[in-house]
Amino acid sequence: MQFIEKNWKGMLLCLIISTPCWFLGKMFPLIGGPVFAIIAGMIVTLFIHDKTNLQTGINYVSKKILQYAVILLGFGLNLSVVLQTGVQSLPIIISTIATSLLIAWAMHHWMGMPTKISTLVGVGSSICGGSAIAATAPVIKADDEEVAQSISVIFFFNMVAALVFPTLGMLVGFSAGSGEAFGIFAGTAVNDTSSVTACAATWDSMHNLGSATLDKAVTVKLTRTLAIIPITMVLAYLTTKNAKNAAGAEGNSYSIKSVFPFFIIYFVLASVITTIALNMGVAIEAFNPLKTLSKFFIVLSMCAIGLNTNIVKLIKTGGKPILMGFCCWVGITVVSLIMQHVLGLW
Repeated sequence: MQFIEKNWKGMLLCLIISTPCWFLGKMFPLIGGPVFAIIAGMIVTLFIHDKTNLQTGINYVSKKILQYAVILLGFGLNLSVVLQTGVQSLPIIISTIATSLLIAWAMHHWMGMPTKISTLVGVGSSICGGSAIAATAPVIKADDEEVAQSISVIFFFNMVAALVFPTLGMLVGFSAGSGEAFGIFAGTAVNDTSSVTACAATWDSMHNLGSATLDKAVTVKLTRTLAIIPITMVLAYLTTKNAKNAAGAEGNSYSIKSVFPFFIIYFVLASVITTIALNMGVAIEAFNPLKTLSKFFIVLSMCAIGLNTNIVKLIKTGGKPILMGFCCWVGITVVSLIMQHVLGLW
């Protein structure tokens, strides 16, 4: 009862704002519900002069619900299929992830960008957009404005990719008779699932391939999602190490338990449960409600993050993150194309 009394107002506000954003995302998948939600939250918060009674609920949604969304994301992963696809796409996935992280690291030092935003943009660009940022933010203790800025950058380039990549695929000479090469390209070079879907579905439609490209792209994208596990573990270690050094200098103690991403363990467990169930004959459709709930939770948490974000400050400080996001995006695109050519996929 105490939890409800303390949080219900802020949680209800997030629900009221995010529900129409969820449906707008369905109507305009190229933009997506999370983008609508984060923008709506930033606009609504301008008209709220006193958030005292709302803040605890908003904070709960932006932190805890975000972690629950990542856990539920595991119910969309069939590890058997992911491992089969990984044999073919893993070299490309590793190369693109490494490229994005290296670019983000280099630009962080070159432009003097804040470490947390640089990390979120690098991870979001290289793995799976909003889901990767959702998993990484609690580990590195990023605040809501840093998350909002990173999400905005990632989703902008996702939208551009979904519009541009089908034409780019034709220009570079991807086979129009098969969706495999373009599916791998879309799955490795586009971040958010909705944008991957839009990009691959466009290629299918252009060349009358049914859902061949879409199936390939989504499976490759899910394979990339597994990179959340090692990335968050490494970041947890580095965060703990840095905090211990700082605490040692100040004579305080610091524990890895405070940053260890325990919710990632549940994400892995959800993936294992899904894989076992599917191998036992359970239909994949049985997990659709949980996958849908995961997506809605991301929209809900993005709304809360928007409510905690100063849109004016975001616009004023957005130049460097956008430049970093652009460089990561271009780097991933080029490396994905080069690796496919080296591997003889096109």
